[in-house]
Amino acid sequence: MKELLEFIAKSMVSNPDAVTVKETVTDGSVVLELHVAEEDMGKVIGKQGRIAKAIRTVVKAAASHENKKVTVEIV
Repeated sequence: MKELLEFIAKSMVSNPDAVTVKETVTDGSVVLELHVAEEDMGKVIGKQGRIAKAIRTVVKAAASHENKKVTVEIV
């Protein structure tokens, strides 16, 4: 899941070198924290959070195939 989120984020932003994903496993669920450059934050969130919601949906769908619960946080 970490690699999928990193790939999606790097393909969207202007500064792909600044993209980092931190993975934390807690009580059967996985929390992915996405860090991007300040100027790329708007590209990742999108208008009214639509892109962020789409990213979360894709990652959750991929995680469901592995029977995992994943939460994506954009920091």
